Amino acid sequence: MTNHDPVVQVAGAEELARDLVVIPNRRVELVPNIGVIGGTRAVLVVETGLGPANAEAVLAFAAEFARGRELYLTTTHFHPEHAFGAEVFAGRATYLVNQAQADDLAAKGPGYLGMFRGLGDGVARRLEGVSLAQPDVVYADAYDLDLGGRVVHLRATGRAHSKGDQVVTVPDAGMMFTGDLVEAGQFAIFPWFPPHDTDVSGVRWITVMERLAAQAPRVVVPGHGDVGGPELLAATGDYLRLLRDETWRRRDSAMPEETIVAEVRAAMLARHPDWAGQDWIEKGVGCLCAEHP
Repeated sequence: MTNHDPVVQVAGAEELARDLVVIPNRRVELVPNIGVIGGTRAVLVVETGLGPANAEAVLAFAAEFARGRELYLTTTHFHPEHAFGAEVFAGRATYLVNQAQADDLAAKGPGYLGMFRGLGDGVARRLEGVSLAQPDVVYADAYDLDLGGRVVHLRATGRAHSKGDQVVTVPDAGMMFTGDLVEAGQFAIFPWFPPHDTDVSGVRWITVMERLAAQAPRVVVPGHGDVGGPELLAATGDYLRLLRDETWRRRDSAMPEETIVAEVRAAMLARHPDWAGQDWIEKGVGCLCAEHP
């Protein structure tokens, strides 16, 4: 439960490259990092924020930034703080996502809307009046969006944090938007809620992180937390591998899952005492116990 108001502060937008800004989440829970990427012809917005009011603020910022250029919207995955404001962009921007994300939104969006409304009054207010938007353009695995003098790459990663994860890269700026595949200063978010949602895969997530690290971006915009560099990819990959190894080593000895959770949690907190999101350790252990070979 949370009682805070997850509001996007567009006034804090930071220019990270030519014609490219990030609206940082400033470590506010349930606020994502949001990107606004420009070319000579069009502007792409990455993420909407939680609910219509946040999305309206993002849209107003993007429209002013665009100064008449065409608008596009994409989201890194279907979870509410990233995508449950897309309806506000209808008729103003072309909304495009990968097929697996569109399937996630259709199949699980209503359930996540109900779940998030139960997180607290502030979140529920932000989600008042939400209707789940339908994407205008759906691609299979890869889409290159030409904004005019700048091509942005949209790539489905395959199942990891969710089945529909998408990474957005801006090659000329050496920049990568990862969504919740990567967090900064926070334990990896495992949406492991059996039997309702068990699509997250720690094993596949590790493989995805290895592929992303091999791309060697100069700037990494995580789903939540401070913008950084390739060290964010390395830290997430290292954590996931350590979580897997510590969990599976104990699973090999037939240790009860409750004991595994307690011991692995203690080990992870000792390694990263300053990281937020400690409750996600238990979810990660549960997921990896289920994936134990």
